[in-house]
Amino acid sequence: MKNINFRLAFCSLALFVASTNLKAQNSIETILLQIEQNNKEIQANNALINAQKLEVQTTNNLPDPQVSYAHVWNSKNSSETIGELEITQSFDFPSLYFARNKVKNLHIKGYNYQIEAVRQSILLKAKSVCLDLKSLQQQKEILKERLTQTQKLYTIYQERLDRGDANILETNKIKLELLNATTEWQLKEKEWKNKQEELWVLNGNIPIENLQIETTRTPFPQSFEEIKQVFLNEDYNLLALHEELKANQKQITVNRSQWLPSLELGYKRNTEAGIYFNGIVVGFSVPIFANRNKTKKAKAEALNTSLLKEVTYIQLESDLKQAYKEAEALNETLKAYDDQFVATSDLTLLYDALNGGQLSLIDFFTETSIIYQSQLNYITLENQYEKALALIYKYKL
Repeated sequence: MKNINFRLAFCSLALFVASTNLKAQNSIETILLQIEQNNKEIQANNALINAQKLEVQTTNNLPDPQVSYAHVWNSKNSSETIGELEITQSFDFPSLYFARNKVKNLHIKGYNYQIEAVRQSILLKAKSVCLDLKSLQQQKEILKERLTQTQKLYTIYQERLDRGDANILETNKIKLELLNATTEWQLKEKEWKNKQEELWVLNGNIPIENLQIETTRTPFPQSFEEIKQVFLNEDYNLLALHEELKANQKQITVNRSQWLPSLELGYKRNTEAGIYFNGIVVGFSVPIFANRNKTKKAKAEALNTSLLKEVTYIQLESDLKQAYKEAEALNETLKAYDDQFVATSDLTLLYDALNGGQLSLIDFFTETSIIYQSQLNYITLENQYEKALALIYKYKL
């Protein structure tokens, strides 16, 4: 009976990874599609940016036409009246409208990149949570397996204690290990539930069914320069700042052109003693005061955007380097774990030693704990590796 229990323990541990893949699973891509549709922060940001795009579209509108009517009469003879109707429309020099339209389009293009930047940021956070859920689920299964085997060990030792084949110190040690295994599993279960709630909040507080997340290890990128070029060229924050800078620079040109006078055209009709006078109204205004310091302001805004773009570029490059180095080191460590797991064959040698009487149950229990801990460490390292690569490949989100 004792040997059957240990053989079952070995088989269940050896098939851990395979059993995980047989469960109903959900891909991270499927979950991210749901979050992209349901996330409230993405929706709120889209509404805000759309409002800003509508506002910038109003900057190139014509002024409202003006209509005025005057009716005056002779103070000595009220029957003698004069009526005056005037309708006028003012507008800037035509070239300004073309220039401002280019500025408007650049702003709108930058706003579209801002929408994508926020969406990408939320999805990157959601992907990190998904990777944590996958890791926690794997750790839970290992801890559950460890708990089950510890319970079997405790039962065996309790039976041996009753027969007089074991002492109370050995039994109490396994009882303490059983308590520790139970506590670790319960804490990991709580951590998994908290992470699940975090993912649901990102999904607009809508529960996501089937959180057995399916992923395969992402290959490590061999060329840093190639990944750097794509990473920086396709970063939405940098693209948004690039369009904003172009808009600021174009605005300098617009402000310099605003010394041209504004024009006014209209229709005028006078009525006096039953006689009608029709005519046109032509006028202009010279921008002596209205355009003061606007060019300086546009230059200052362009300088600010240029410096902000430079700072963002440096920070992104630094973040990429750190993530790449971290992923590279973790990839080498994972390879070492892979080789070691294959070389040791896990519990096979321990099982043979136990059957041959070369290993006590306590020693067997201690050695298996090392194997369990190694598996937990492996899962944690893989989680850190995938998170680093998620940042490196965020432009794919």
